[in-house]
Amino acid sequence: MRYNLPIKVFDFFSGCGGSSKGFQQAGMEIVFALDNDPDSGKTFERNFPGTRILYDTTFDRDFAGIYFLEQRIEEIPASTLQPLIDACDSHPILFSGCAPCQPFTKQNTRGGSHSELRLLLDEFRRFVEHYLPEFIFVENVPGLRSAQDNRNTVFQRFLRALNELNYYYKFDVVAAQDYGVPQKRRRLVLIASRLGHLDFPQKTHGPGTNHEEYAKVRGWIGDLPAIVAGETHPTIPNHRAAKLSALNLERIQSTPEGGDRRNWPDHLQLSCHLNGYTGHTDVYGRMLWDQPATGLTTRCISLSNGRFGHPEQDRAISVREAACLQTFPRDFVFYGSLNSMARQIGNAVPVRLAECFGKTFVAHLDTYLEGILDG
Repeated sequence: MRYNLPIKVFDFFSGCGGSSKGFQQAGMEIVFALDNDPDSGKTFERNFPGTRILYDTTFDRDFAGIYFLEQRIEEIPASTLQPLIDACDSHPILFSGCAPCQPFTKQNTRGGSHSELRLLLDEFRRFVEHYLPEFIFVENVPGLRSAQDNRNTVFQRFLRALNELNYYYKFDVVAAQDYGVPQKRRRLVLIASRLGHLDFPQKTHGPGTNHEEYAKVRGWIGDLPAIVAGETHPTIPNHRAAKLSALNLERIQSTPEGGDRRNWPDHLQLSCHLNGYTGHTDVYGRMLWDQPATGLTTRCISLSNGRFGHPEQDRAISVREAACLQTFPRDFVFYGSLNSMARQIGNAVPVRLAECFGKTFVAHLDTYLEGILDG
């Protein structure tokens, strides 16, 4: 089959659009996004001009923009996307399935997670099996494959489906800092193609690359103007920091760059730490200017939930700073409450990571097309 460019992207579990923005920067065209979070929909609509938010699957074949479907994936029959698939004509299609990762994290202790796991990959698999897109991209926490020797895990079911559908695929745990993200973030990434073997992109940062040093916190947020806890900058979008109690303000004032609760005097310690508990040393910690940040979570602007303290200002990082550390462009604007914006940012695929893998798909397609011409 002869294909036209660009690759068309269907972004399932899109959230605010981290993976979509990265793929767009790699030269792909976003066609469809799916998420059931209204704040993510508003953020996506703001940052991807031409987006139309839908609450049902009434698609207009002649619409040339991006559909954002605000709905739960289990409520959508796979066949309802056929008008959008048909409109792609001879363009190759990429399905991205980067679902929220909480059910697979070590911190998840809730019961009833089996239904959540089904929604994450089994529901996405329905669409893969129905449409057989040329390319697939999945990003999640490493725990997604933690029981990969068990044939009944959701990840193993997905791999069996890829085998049965004749996909070439590869998966591994990657470090985001190896691809220029200023953050120590380890994620499981799976890429698949129906057009032949493909490999992961070459690392861009770290030992043995053209950039021996990893991207640092300073290079991504060091130029942003100072604000205090609870303040919103008047002109820089989302440069807003959460408030701090008087006690937590005193705690961060007692914390040096790169330090944490172990630097505090006794009267600032939590009772559990005074009673001998030694774990969770990152909470209330400050970042280091000249190192990558620790992995951002859905509570990445909360001082008490990780090493999310600004390296020198007496506050947690702002929404804008968190977005920068996830490599969102400076003009990418977020909507919702502070907690909602932090959740959108923490759940997102780092834009630069998605861009690196997007370029790999584009180059893979180029190689395939050259092979057809040579043949």
